[in-house]
Amino acid sequence: MIRLMALAAIAMAPMTGFAHELAVDEDETVALIAPAKGVQIYECRNSEWAFVAPAADLFDASGKKIGHHYAGPQWEAADGSRIVGKVKARAEAPAEGAIPWLLLSAQSIGVKGVFSQVSSVRRVHTAGGVAPRAHCSAAEAGQLVRVPYTADYYFFTRN
Repeated sequence: MIRLMALAAIAMAPMTGFAHELAVDEDETVALIAPAKGVQIYECRNSEWAFVAPAADLFDASGKKIGHHYAGPQWEAADGSRIVGKVKARAEAPAEGAIPWLLLSAQSIGVKGVFSQVSSVRRVHTAGGVAPRAHCSAAEAGQLVRVPYTADYYFFTRN
């Protein structure tokens, strides 16, 4: 509970510096903060590692699994509610080797539940997940690589 309250305080604090571009609308408030642990999946295409999809589990403040995140990008809660996101803004992560921080608009595409009223999603505090730096070879074409990552997802609803 304390961790959740601390994370909520961070979410409500004024955004400064590079994170300002990830600010939600004034009529949105934090409804849920879910730490995530998973992988970013890349495929070897034309000698480059191309992003395919995320695959991550979402947890509550006590560490209990409450849903998952996958291609779309989509987030699905254990109750079956589901949203699809569209990137609105991005900022380079402050940690080297971490995927960017994002702000996404969200649309409900599932049943009524935890995620059905979510209007925006913010991905922050990322670690890992970046595609391999080395080019892939023609022999590796079509191969997938799964790069571990963690992040915090902030789910916002309109007042």
